[in-house]
Amino acid sequence: MTVALVADTHNLLRPELLAGLAGVDRILHLGDVCTPEVLERLQAIAPVEAVRGNCDGSWAAAIPHTRAVDVYGKTAYMVHIRADLDVDPATSGIDYVFFGHSHQPCDEVTDGVRYFNPGSAGPRRFSLPITFALIRPDGALELREIEA
Repeated sequence: MTVALVADTHNLLRPELLAGLAGVDRILHLGDVCTPEVLERLQAIAPVEAVRGNCDGSWAAAIPHTRAVDVYGKTAYMVHIRADLDVDPATSGIDYVFFGHSHQPCDEVTDGVRYFNPGSAGPRRFSLPITFALIRPDGALELREIEA
């Protein structure tokens, strides 16, 4: 079983991303989807759980801003903008905080909590890479760069 982390697609599903998602069992989208069609296309690959980003319009009103999910027996907290965390992960039993927004990959541990941003899989922003991530059952997080 493999879980994919995707963020900031901004209505762009690159063929390279779709190829990279082939065979995943679950997709966590960290916001800035921008249209429901993106979620529908991802849902055709694997079940999708998403949080709402700052660029997601009224169509996304039913998508929560945050959500806690189980990832291989660990608690992951999903939020689009890291600064919008509404809990203290270090005292809430949270193992991972998955976030997007900056379009910049990030992987750091603070107070025993792993904070991870898979970067942006959508339009290139400045000179940042186009990326997504895979989580393996052993908990390994693998950042994947898309050549585009």
